[in-house]
Amino acid sequence: MNVCVIGTGYVGLVAGTCFADGGNHVICVDKDASKVERLKKGEVPIYEPGLAEVIQRSVKAGRLEFTTDLDESVRKSLVVFIAVGTPQDDDGSADLSAVIAVAGAIGKAMDGYRIVVTKSTVPVGTHKKVEAAITAVTDHPVDVVSNPEFMKEGAAVEDFTKPDRVVIGTNNPAVVEIIKQLYAPFMRKRERLLVMDPASAEMTKYAANTLLATKVSFMNEVATLCEKYGADVETVRIGVGSDSRIGHPFLFPGVGYGGSCFPKDVSAFVYMGREVGAPAVVAEAVQERNRMQRKGFADRIVEYYGDKLQGKTIAAWGLAFKGRTDDIREAPAIDVIRLLRDKGATIRAHDPEAMPNTKAELGDKGISYHDNAYDALQGADMLVVFTDWPEFRTPSFDKIKAGLAKPVIFDGRNLYDPPFVAKQGIEYHSVGRPSVKPQ
Repeated sequence: MNVCVIGTGYVGLVAGTCFADGGNHVICVDKDASKVERLKKGEVPIYEPGLAEVIQRSVKAGRLEFTTDLDESVRKSLVVFIAVGTPQDDDGSADLSAVIAVAGAIGKAMDGYRIVVTKSTVPVGTHKKVEAAITAVTDHPVDVVSNPEFMKEGAAVEDFTKPDRVVIGTNNPAVVEIIKQLYAPFMRKRERLLVMDPASAEMTKYAANTLLATKVSFMNEVATLCEKYGADVETVRIGVGSDSRIGHPFLFPGVGYGGSCFPKDVSAFVYMGREVGAPAVVAEAVQERNRMQRKGFADRIVEYYGDKLQGKTIAAWGLAFKGRTDDIREAPAIDVIRLLRDKGATIRAHDPEAMPNTKAELGDKGISYHDNAYDALQGADMLVVFTDWPEFRTPSFDKIKAGLAKPVIFDGRNLYDPPFVAKQGIEYHSVGRPSVKPQ
């Protein structure tokens, strides 16, 4: 099948690449000429495990190409995906300007029937706006489909090729059959296609992400109560997650959620409720809990030093919002580091992939960046762990203790066992569990 994907951001690049790997001919379009040239050379602008290899394989096979020419790409394709950004606007709503602009450009380029699919995360009712933007500039027939994405950063290729479900929002049975063929390579073991009306498909994306963010925020609230009452959130988490109605995923407490999806989508969900006079009070509380979680973790570090951080050096492991990505959008580490730096602390930072993005965001005033995790420890007064990178899970505690001026760890991801760390001679503070002194 001939497919066009407009937008080579995270969603568009992964989707286009995987569709090409499934045997389709895919043209990925982006208005950024320098980005397109980099992609043509095999340079991938984002870090995502396995993605570079799939791109190289599909380009070599002639199934995947990159261009800035939207008009020609639309004319060559039956199915056109819109995968441009929908950033959060000042009022919390999703900014649809890029989506609508692309829809209008598609309409002008059409020379016959097309299926236009919104892959971007868009508020309920966007399918009508996309259709209106297209039909305003063309008389050619079009079907607009909602096909929200459910990929996790760090596991996007796996999620796309082995999806839990594929949601298709359309009222045209003939379109369902065409989209079904497009996803057929990823359905060999079992059928995962869920067909519904476009509005319900758009709502499904927001409802899913808001519910997942709710689970995270609720466990962070439980963790705070555990700290106050001397309970252990890890045993509570296991007890709660053992209930089959609840389950274990997304019950891990930490320093707060971040990334490109949860903060933006929860905000848009709240905005949608306000827009129709039906306040999303649970989602609003989720937002506030997440803000409190970040600040609360930073406050614990500040309180440890009696609000006297001037002259203190803090080692930071992990800058991305989660492991296996270079994405620092809404990353808790960025907020906490800003606060600590403003209080006078010096930061020695390490992240396997996110240091260039962090340097572009925070600069190097009061922050040094280190390619080796243990180099970041040298002379620091404590280590703060922000991100659950796999290589942080089983470190050398001897090297940690040797590198730090004082053996103290604040763990925002609960990666380590408190009694074990204490036996290594390290003071250990985590989330929702009793702190331990070195033995």
